[in-house]
Amino acid sequence: MEVLAFNRWSTKDLKVEDQGLQRYVSVEPRVIPKTGARYAGNRFHKSKTFIVERLINKVMIPGHIKKHKHYRTSGYCTGKALTAMNAVRDALALIEKKSSQNPLKVLVKAVENAAPREEIITIEYGGARYPKAVDCAPQRRVDIALRHFVWGAYGQCFNKKKSLVEALADELYAAFQCDGKSFAVNKKNDLERQSDASR
Repeated sequence: MEVLAFNRWSTKDLKVEDQGLQRYVSVEPRVIPKTGARYAGNRFHKSKTFIVERLINKVMIPGHIKKHKHYRTSGYCTGKALTAMNAVRDALALIEKKSSQNPLKVLVKAVENAAPREEIITIEYGGARYPKAVDCAPQRRVDIALRHFVWGAYGQCFNKKKSLVEALADELYAAFQCDGKSFAVNKKNDLERQSDASR
């Protein structure tokens, strides 16, 4: 019997086309994508965690930019897994309604499109600091893409009439289409442009 994600969507035909991410984006389905950290003993546990669950974990804690801890919060940013899970499920349902495609396929393709290949580190040489371009590790690429989806979604719905569900659906669908409206795709392009200039 086939297991469906959220008991609605099949993962049978899902494929990660980016060869660098194939081992790091798990599309093994879960009816309830919340494992309760049962995988935590493994060093590379994130690689085996269903990609939807990783997105749910990011929605629970949107993180902070620089020193402003949790710079944007809302009723969804409570740390409660059920609230975040319902928001992600509803966003996936909205994507399905908007695009008539399997929303998990849209999510996986969006992660591939928004994952940066290069980033910048700062090296200190003779008292001066210089930016240097380095390749981004595959696990970090996925983490950055998911984080930027959540930042972009919270940015769209913070103090606005738009709900998090609508904002997250719009962000994922824009990233799926490589649209300039996507916060994550813009951040990726900016990062790669800066890396190119720092070689």
